[in-house]
Amino acid sequence: MITGAMNTGTKTTGAKTASPVTAGDPTAANALQDLPYRIIWRSRALRHGAHRSTHAGAGGMFRDLASLLEYRDPRRIDLRQTLRDPFGGLHVRRFEERSQIGVTMLLDVSGSMGFAGAARKMGLAADLAQVFAASARRAGDTFALYCADEAIREDLSVLPQRSRAGETQMVDAIRGYVPVRKGALGLVEAARRVGRKRNLALVVSDFLFAETQLEDLFEALSAHDVVPIRISDSRESAHLPSWGLLDLSDLETGRRRLVVMRPSLKAEWQRRIEARRSLFHSLAARYGREPFEVVDRIQWDLLGAHLAAGA
Repeated sequence: MITGAMNTGTKTTGAKTASPVTAGDPTAANALQDLPYRIIWRSRALRHGAHRSTHAGAGGMFRDLASLLEYRDPRRIDLRQTLRDPFGGLHVRRFEERSQIGVTMLLDVSGSMGFAGAARKMGLAADLAQVFAASARRAGDTFALYCADEAIREDLSVLPQRSRAGETQMVDAIRGYVPVRKGALGLVEAARRVGRKRNLALVVSDFLFAETQLEDLFEALSAHDVVPIRISDSRESAHLPSWGLLDLSDLETGRRRLVVMRPSLKAEWQRRIEARRSLFHSLAARYGREPFEVVDRIQWDLLGAHLAAGA
């Protein structure tokens, strides 16, 4: 059975036969100062930050009016509203505090992410980790990274932090890593590490794993604000011939298969790819935000607009 997880070519396929390219575009990533992201929910964190909060305080934007008995801060008495009250109640102004959030990236480092064609998938992932870590730090938020293939890769993962220390090592480790292990089951385990407090959860993958696992992953992140970022390469399945003998290599499982390509098989393959894409988009919309597609390179302005939309 042929699925969208296979990478195809006329002779051999996979990272070994792809043209040499640079690992992403670190120059573009370094030139980008901030990647804005917006949440439409309110943070419950007590630590001061840049996002709307459930907490009321003395600073920030005007929130509402409350009775002095409800919010005992006589410094904020609103004389106009107090004079309007026919029952003589004292009213005070409440302001909205700004709080921090947690930003967590779940990164797929399974075999299919080792593909290198028009770009290296791991190079693009490293650029994303670099920019999101810096942007979260400058916003006062924590940033965590969990890399996983069949299990969580502790050597590549970073616990929640606000410090700049270790960012360069983290990015270099991802950029230089060559995925070899099959499966991405560890992503589901990593999703459970995010915790109960709502996070902005960035899932970076090519999403070429089993459909049941895809649903399990989104279900495990259902309490969070999920932003799927799908990395793909235009050379993975482009320009399939209608007729020919193809030696196919599946980077996710390591299996090779000799296939006689014909128009009916090509049409069935493309149908399954579209069906899988449709399922992925429907799950993403159900559990979080619409996915952002990265094909060959990251369009930072479009990614910023996607994140700033908030939903």
